[in-house]
Amino acid sequence: MSMDPGDVPGWQKVAGQFVTAVESGLLDLPLPGAGRTGARWAALAALAQRDLSLARLCEGHTDAVAILTELAGPRPEPGSRWGVWAAQPPGPSLSARPTGAGWVLEGTKQYCSGARVCTHALVTADAPDGIRLFALPVAGLAPLPGSWPATGMAASDTLDVRFAAVPAEPVGPVGAYVERPGFHHGGAGVAACWYGGAKAVAATLLDAATQRDIGPHALAHLGAVDITLHNARAALERAAEEIDADPHDHKSAGRMRSLRLKSLVEAAASEVLSRVGRALGAGPLGHDGPHGRRVADLTVYLRQHHAERDLAALGSLVAEQGTRW
Repeated sequence: MSMDPGDVPGWQKVAGQFVTAVESGLLDLPLPGAGRTGARWAALAALAQRDLSLARLCEGHTDAVAILTELAGPRPEPGSRWGVWAAQPPGPSLSARPTGAGWVLEGTKQYCSGARVCTHALVTADAPDGIRLFALPVAGLAPLPGSWPATGMAASDTLDVRFAAVPAEPVGPVGAYVERPGFHHGGAGVAACWYGGAKAVAATLLDAATQRDIGPHALAHLGAVDITLHNARAALERAAEEIDADPHDHKSAGRMRSLRLKSLVEAAASEVLSRVGRALGAGPLGHDGPHGRRVADLTVYLRQHHAERDLAALGSLVAEQGTRW
């Protein structure tokens, strides 16, 4: 895929960078729980600090590779680009039905990042016996133009995709996608992308402070941002160490750890967005194109966290299992 970054829409520019990342080996990251989870997350955070839309595609690809490994699915071919299309929001949905020749998928899948650049995808669908995970090539699918009109994360090529009797290969038994230990390890890894995006937003405030007198109130915001990001990084490092110490989740701590980490990093990134905006005002949002896009992208990406619903799930676990504060 050859293109001039100055002459193409944002999603095509990012698509080209994603192709390069896959083909260069940049995304051959350590698997979660294999002893170098911290290095895996540091690489994802660095990609997110560079570009959140690119990180979304790269995180999906690396997550797909980990899922296929854990569930003994088909081995990705060299150069193939994978997405994980597993959102189950209200509205149009995807169903799976068995036939004499195998499984076929029918309906519409929402929030398919990399709809026009991925070569393969892992897709969840409602089967007669429950939610199943399927692998399939993307060629021949029908992404729906205009199904992501928003500005935030526009370059992640996230579209709804229509399936019409599309053959697909089941990966693992029914429910295996969410019941495996790596489900929570992978979910926690998304927080590394949020952290990287927050660092990129915070850099605008730090740069301003090194170039001019921003005043005591903005400096106070910078100090608070510094503490917030240090705490987020420490939480990521500790969670990575815990995952590597118990990769198969024998202690059944994975879900609580993931909920805690994602909630903590989401709150940290939200605080960074708020404080940088209050410190610098409308100027960077209106006149600094890259900063404005980073703010819009991070605002959307953070909504992969389910806010009070995730906090309530964490609270239920704490009430049931107890905790040490």
